Amino acid sequence: MKVGVVTLGCDKNTVDSERYLARLGAYGAVQAESLDDAEIILVNTCGFIDAAKAESIDAIVDAARYKTEGACRALVAIGCMIERHRSELESELPEVDLFLGTSDADRLVPELEARGVLGAEVLAHPGIRQYMGDLPHVRYLKVSEGCDHGCAFCAIPLMRGRHRSFALDEVVREAQLLELGGAREVNLVAQDLAHYGRDLRDGTDLAKLLDALSRETSIPWIRMLYLYSAGITPSLLDVIAREPRVVRYLDTPIQHASDAVLARMRRPERDRTIREKVARFRDAIPDVAMRTTCIVGFPGETDADFEHLLNFLEDVRFDRVGAFTYSAQEGTRAAELVDDVPEALKRERLERLTELQRSISAEKNEERVGRRAVALVDRFDPAAGSSRGRLQWQADDVDGVTWIDSAQRPGSFVEVAITDVRDDYDYGATIVREIPEMGATPLRAGVLRTSLPLAPSGSHTFGR
Repeated sequence: MKVGVVTLGCDKNTVDSERYLARLGAYGAVQAESLDDAEIILVNTCGFIDAAKAESIDAIVDAARYKTEGACRALVAIGCMIERHRSELESELPEVDLFLGTSDADRLVPELEARGVLGAEVLAHPGIRQYMGDLPHVRYLKVSEGCDHGCAFCAIPLMRGRHRSFALDEVVREAQLLELGGAREVNLVAQDLAHYGRDLRDGTDLAKLLDALSRETSIPWIRMLYLYSAGITPSLLDVIAREPRVVRYLDTPIQHASDAVLARMRRPERDRTIREKVARFRDAIPDVAMRTTCIVGFPGETDADFEHLLNFLEDVRFDRVGAFTYSAQEGTRAAELVDDVPEALKRERLERLTELQRSISAEKNEERVGRRAVALVDRFDPAAGSSRGRLQWQADDVDGVTWIDSAQRPGSFVEVAITDVRDDYDYGATIVREIPEMGATPLRAGVLRTSLPLAPSGSHTFGR
């Protein structure tokens, strides 16, 4: 039995897809090389904003054609968008055989068994993840599920439920197993990483988790993605500053800088507090890279509000900014507001913000030219004698890449000298030396297809 998986949305969905594939693997299923060969196709959907929903629907419609043009016997739509819009999707997409939301994803195997698509279980196992990508040295580790924040624009709590942290020892064990599978960089992900442990009420927090991962694993790079600034504590800053294997990188969403817009968004920060915290973070962690997220076109956003945001970004100078236009999500508080910013104006504001940030990012990158830094090699071209990697200031898939003038093995670490900035976001670099003491994965990128055993967990889990 061959399974094809299409994953939309965030890195948390990537982790979920690996778990879905692994559950089917216990019944003899293997990942299909292409959807043409897949007998079961899973589309893991995203429901974060309208653009993500449209992309998910397009992916489902595209996958449906393999029921007549390919080998597909069962098409499964699963994930966040299904959790929110199951009833209307069931009537609009009759070609889908099974709809599963995030709350009933554990029904995947029983429902496929009932339809006669799966046979008997061939591998009794307490739970595994099966890697699906082509960079086995870069992995994602979800440490919690759900969200307790009440942001007016966000439907994630409606799709994923309340915040639930996974036990620290379970997270550490999973990290150890990812390392055994060749992980050289592990990216910690959650709806709000900084919220980790609060619900456990035993003193566990993100700082303690980082200490445990540093102590109990040898993973060279541990990166944190998406932390609300309100939860970034002095103890967490201390761990990042003193632990060399925790990369100096903070991904903290502000969403806007106008106090009036932030209040309507039901965000906890204001212009002054954001500035103060960014300054404190930079003082505590020298050379830290900071990424944030902004929404333009939120209901009631005036020209003055938007200009305030641009001025704020010019003053604060984040390394990277991800931005998107507002779209009302059913069931959220913001959906009750009048969406009074025309779509054309939203797009114009997005373009202006993007161009401004492009220039800021380029200038900050130019400041690093001439420096030496450690790079993790992601891909290489032996014929051209070159490699593509990333520095600690560049997260996988979102922050640009570094082009290295030497063909180095994927998963290895090298010291490079930064020579230039390319297309504003990328670096060019020359190799200074290999760093064997940081270790290199013994597994070839693009080849690994491994299942990793995981201990059973007490609670199972568009855009960053």
